[in-house]
Amino acid sequence: MNARKLAFDALFAAVCAALGYFALDFLAVKVTFESLPVLTGGLLLGPVHGIIIGAVGTFIYQLLRYGLSYTTVLWMLPYIACGLAAGLYARSVRFSHTRRGVFITSMLCEFMITALNTGVIYVDSKLFGYYTPQLILGALALRIGIAAVKGALFGLVLPEILKGLKKAGAAGWSKAGGRSETSGTAGGEDEIMTAPREGGVDDIR
Repeated sequence: MNARKLAFDALFAAVCAALGYFALDFLAVKVTFESLPVLTGGLLLGPVHGIIIGAVGTFIYQLLRYGLSYTTVLWMLPYIACGLAAGLYARSVRFSHTRRGVFITSMLCEFMITALNTGVIYVDSKLFGYYTPQLILGALALRIGIAAVKGALFGLVLPEILKGLKKAGAAGWSKAGGRSETSGTAGGEDEIMTAPREGGVDDIR
């Protein structure tokens, strides 16, 4: 990891924490955009950085809003998994993202977050004595709908965000031989980012 990447980890984690802190909560329904910086960091920098951003960002806002509890780590897990999944996808395509790939990844990550959060709500409610079947199932359809809308929205805007960050040299890839321009692919999709051939991706250790 270099200093530039760590700086972006800190920036994305801070944005994640701020978005989580100012989320709108309605019992089992939460409207928040905190997964956007986690997705961005994972897609831009890889799985290790995605995990760091998801873990640090959600820990900060959990601490500020709710304090420490037995389930604090559980509430962090959906966003850690999101950063990991986005980063693994990015690494699997050598950071040569396509719009379709980013859109699908965004959708899948949002559904995964909703599924994991549902499990955490169940565990938390059982531990702290506020469980009811309606809490878990009553708003599930709405929560899935919100995840679908967020996933589609993020999937549409992320290519432009990634392209802008790449042009700004956010990951320092231009020095390692990557291209900053967009290029066409055989399937007609726009390739929105290209990683260097060597040394540009952090492995999970």
